[in-house]
Amino acid sequence: MSKVCQVTGKRPVTGNNVSHSQRKTRRRFLPNLHTHRFWVESQQRFVKLRVSTKGMRIIDKKGIDDVLKDLTARGERF
Repeated sequence: MSKVCQVTGKRPVTGNNVSHSQRKTRRRFLPNLHTHRFWVESQQRFVKLRVSTKGMRIIDKKGIDDVLKDLTARGERF
C-alpha cells in the first residue's frame, strides 16, 4: 500500500539527514498517515480511508459526505 493520503494527496518527500559535522545522507520524510474508519450517515456504513492528520482535519471541517464526493470525482476508490 502506498504512503499517500487519500484526501490531501500528501506523499513522501526526500531530503537529507544532516549530522553535526554537516555530512548529508539522503532520507525520506513520510506523511503522518492513519487508517481510519469514518461513519457515513447518508450511506449508513463505515468507510475506511488512509488519511493524514491534515486530511482528518479537512474531514472534520467539510464533512465526510463532501470529501467522499470529491474523491469519487477524482476517481479515487474507498
